[in-house]
Amino acid sequence: MKKDKAPDSGELRAEYKRGDFPGGFVRGKYAQRLRESSNIVVLKPEVAKAFPNEEAVNTALLSLIDLVEKTKHLTKRGTGASPKRAAR
Repeated sequence: MKKDKAPDSGELRAEYKRGDFPGGFVRGKYAQRLRESSNIVVLKPEVAKAFPNEEAVNTALLSLIDLVEKTKHLTKRGTGASPKRAAR
């Protein structure tokens, strides 16, 4: 009988065994790095219902950013007496 050829190191095998990975398996090995470098945001279901697609989400967030930029430099107006008058 002829021996099977050793698999070429550049090709994928049909099956792999645990012994083929001497370092072992680690579940979630890259999960933290992916979480830190990813820009994926998971929305709550009730929020996702309000926005049918990513364009709607982006439009809403950009308009909110615009509103904040326009209103953050406005002066505060008091509804009562000034602190100097209240101290008298």
